[in-house]
Amino acid sequence: MTNMDKAMDEGEEDHDYLNGNGHSHHHNSNTASQIQQHFSHHLQGIARINNGSFGCCPHSVLAAHHEWHLRFLRQPDKFYSDVLPDALLHSRSLLKSLINADYLHQVSLIDNATTAAAIVLRHISTSLSRNDTVVMFNCAFQAVKKSIQAYVATAGASVVEIPLPFPVRSPQEIVARFRKGLQRGKANGSKIRLAIIDHITSMPSVLIPVGELVRICREEGVDQVFVDAAHALGTVPVDVKEIGADFYVTNLHKWFFCPPSVAVFYSRNELPIETSWIGTRDYSSQLLVPSVMEFVSTFEGGLEGIMKRNHERVVQMGQMLIESWGTILGSPPHMCASMIMVGLPSQLGISSEDNASKLRSHLRTCYGVEVPIHYQAPEDDAATETRDNKNGLISGYARISHQVYNTVEDYHKFRDAINQLVQDGKVCKML
Repeated sequence: MTNMDKAMDEGEEDHDYLNGNGHSHHHNSNTASQIQQHFSHHLQGIARINNGSFGCCPHSVLAAHHEWHLRFLRQPDKFYSDVLPDALLHSRSLLKSLINADYLHQVSLIDNATTAAAIVLRHISTSLSRNDTVVMFNCAFQAVKKSIQAYVATAGASVVEIPLPFPVRSPQEIVARFRKGLQRGKANGSKIRLAIIDHITSMPSVLIPVGELVRICREEGVDQVFVDAAHALGTVPVDVKEIGADFYVTNLHKWFFCPPSVAVFYSRNELPIETSWIGTRDYSSQLLVPSVMEFVSTFEGGLEGIMKRNHERVVQMGQMLIESWGTILGSPPHMCASMIMVGLPSQLGISSEDNASKLRSHLRTCYGVEVPIHYQAPEDDAATETRDNKNGLISGYARISHQVYNTVEDYHKFRDAINQLVQDGKVCKML
């Protein structure tokens, strides 16, 4: 039995298994109460199980953010010419080793993953012709889809959307769908100029076998591959060389404890990035990588330890919820990182996107639970596995996140809220 199971069994607070010893110097672990102190600015009494939406930022990193901002305001001219270049370089070189890039010039700091999509699309759009295609999953982030329409459609090229299998049973299902999508992209002699692959999809959230899909793109002669890894850094190990994509972007404000918004963008071959100098703007969130590294080093096992525990905990919490509700997980545990999709009871009657967002608001306002809700239209050949224990079709899923500040009570609060709604015979339309 691991310390973690013991801690759960004895109903101890969620973080005691970190074996903290009361200090937060390097390489010592934080205790449960110290972790709560790092995030004491979070509103008390709210079950915040949606870290994937807005991330979080501990006090020490907020303080560093404020300090950088003041340094800029004190003497902007000197800051821009003497301080900023070295500070940006320092952040970039730490990130270079974190994501295992070969050269510093491959690594730049930008606002977010959506900005990267625009950069990549602008880069390829100049040479797109009518017979060219861009291939992507249908659940790609809305803002990214808008970028694609803007750049690709204008050039007269076409977009092929690959439906993500969900609920998903195995990586092979995703690989098979992807191969089919590439065949569609190459039909009638078309050339696939770009494949956009999520490392972890946002909604529904699934860990994609990204290395394998990139290899398939190479075999199939796809020109360039862009991996949108908005949720990756801080939830899964990131190795851009092993993944082998031409472009890779991951946010630092989702799971890497930075305030919004900042992302690291990797480009295998030099890409003139117009974003590296946008003139007067606040660069302070891009300068916090050293502060984050210092923060994560106060946890047992550093960033890797955090990722491992978040994954184990989110799976445990997901399993606790489906046992209580009589539902299923949207993916096997090995296909999730720090977020997992949890089926909601069919009695809630989630039959549209609108229902899903009503339920999300209702949980926030009436129960103090922050969690995104996904509506999944059942596929025609829906197997029995997508039914709950009342034999109703599961069409709603919650995306639960686990981050260091979460406690088991957060998930109990969510569990009880849903059970209460079902018991009261509430359906989404009524909320």
